[in-house]
Amino acid sequence: MSAGRTEIRIGLGSCCQASGSAEVYGALAAEVKAMAADADVRPGGCVGMCHRVPLIEITAPDGTRTVYGNVTPQAVGAILRRHLKPGRPTAAARSALRRGWHLLTRDGAWAEAQAFRVDPQAEAPRAFLAPQVHIVTENYGRMDPTSFDEYRAGGGYDALLKALTTMTGEQVVAEIDAAGLRGRGGAGFPTGRKWDLVRRQDGPVKYLVCNGDEGDPGAFMDRMLMEAYPHRILEGLAIAAFAVGAHEAMLYIRQEYPLAVRHVAEAIAAAERAGMLGADIAGSGFDLTVRIRQGAGAFVCGEETALIASLEGRRGMPRLRPPYPALSGLWGRPTLVSNVETYAAVPWILRHGAGAYRRHGTAASPGTKVFALAGKVARGGLIEVPMGMTLRDIVMGIGGGIKGGRAFKAVQIGGPSGGCIPEALADTPVDYESLIGIGAMMGSGGLVVLDDTDCMVDIARYFLQFTQNESCGKCTFCRIGTKRMLEILDRLCAGTGTPGDLETLEDLAGRIRTTSLCGLGQTAPNPVLTTLKYFRDEYEAHLDGRCPAGKCAALVRYTVTDECIGCTRCAAVCPAGAVVGDPYHKHAIDPDRCTRCHSCVGVCPVDAIRWG
Repeated sequence: MSAGRTEIRIGLGSCCQASGSAEVYGALAAEVKAMAADADVRPGGCVGMCHRVPLIEITAPDGTRTVYGNVTPQAVGAILRRHLKPGRPTAAARSALRRGWHLLTRDGAWAEAQAFRVDPQAEAPRAFLAPQVHIVTENYGRMDPTSFDEYRAGGGYDALLKALTTMTGEQVVAEIDAAGLRGRGGAGFPTGRKWDLVRRQDGPVKYLVCNGDEGDPGAFMDRMLMEAYPHRILEGLAIAAFAVGAHEAMLYIRQEYPLAVRHVAEAIAAAERAGMLGADIAGSGFDLTVRIRQGAGAFVCGEETALIASLEGRRGMPRLRPPYPALSGLWGRPTLVSNVETYAAVPWILRHGAGAYRRHGTAASPGTKVFALAGKVARGGLIEVPMGMTLRDIVMGIGGGIKGGRAFKAVQIGGPSGGCIPEALADTPVDYESLIGIGAMMGSGGLVVLDDTDCMVDIARYFLQFTQNESCGKCTFCRIGTKRMLEILDRLCAGTGTPGDLETLEDLAGRIRTTSLCGLGQTAPNPVLTTLKYFRDEYEAHLDGRCPAGKCAALVRYTVTDECIGCTRCAAVCPAGAVVGDPYHKHAIDPDRCTRCHSCVGVCPVDAIRWG
């Protein structure tokens, strides 16, 4: 921040922009210019509080910080006048300021700040941020994501320089191994061991790949890391390349992430100009070329051998292992494949040491994990928590409980490869072993919270439909078995299930898990198996023609109770004419004509309509 000037930061990630932060940024820039104030408006990285964006942070010259959440363009003028003194604005601006008008409103009327001030001592922000440990998301929100100078000023690239000037590749691998860092892409394979396998391979050509092909429904961790921390990822990638002896690296990013692609590309160019990538990095004699390759969005390309096939220009389909990519990967050469979060953790470890990293998390699962907290939770967003924190502490503490005060029912963790964990098991620690022990898995880090209005059969159907659509088709049981499972779930949700369906689901799931070639196929049945295990009563209810949550339209029946006052509002909004009755008399609903649109429930003033 320039001396004597106020700094205004606003996040411009894709989540922020979807909530209007680009418009707020434009309003901030225009207002500061019109006021001729001594202030700089700059983009910031992800703060993680997606439930409060657009969010701006104003830092005064004396270091005092004030944060506003849910800001609108109309609120900008009133907010800035609380913090800035006008300089020498134009004549028109002076006239407007004297009248107390907000410069950007269409009618020129005063716009009071509609923003909610986020007091650092307030309960909700403290509850969201205090339990977190920011390692991968270090300096969250306080850096321009693509600025080399701002990243460098915060200690960025110090770890790379340390590795290049004071350590050997073997020593770097040993430090990562001592930290106990495990791959954050799903299975949790020890990172140091994987690096060592690649390092030990002979030959002058090795490759390094960063897997940014995040495709889980409800997951946005890697996207937000690439958008907000591209230099950190590049630094970790460069350290890894030095450690294993690779001189060419590729970032595989799905094309649906245009902002991530752009930010990573800008960061690569800035690092190359500064001598931190490219030839003879920092005069060390180590060369590293980094390129971006965009994927077409196939979920299966998140699997490392399918990703490599895609990089080689072939159809993204997994192959049998061994040989593993560490021995024979891209173009048949030794290849290190790790995901975005894994590389992003590396600079912190080298700067602070393996012991400092192990002070967080558990003995078997050290460090932190970044999660996308979404679904029916009051405070959703990007969070980073120490391994071993319980699901209940995440949902009820950081997440603020269930939105609307409804009952906490379950958590879907790990996306299509994970499982549904019931509220009764919410005290389970979030670490690799504990989650596998209850039939789920860490996955890449999606956490979708479910409440009592969610149907677990329908949830299992949704995730299985996704994996069935995304199956590459190479394995018979993955290709056809998931289709047969989906057909059974469709029947159950339509009320046409038959005796033996649940046993058939379990049999097919077991066969798919044991015969599929890749991890994606092997874990595809997990949402079905965990819901069958923990919510079997809901499956049995569907066999009886009932959906306890009232989600499966074919199984829902609407009835009018004696509380009906005959106001006719329900009949007026029914699009199918299914509500019948005379004014001031109890109405009725024709089940054959009812489309289960739920409109009648929303307009009834006396809550006289029941469904289930």
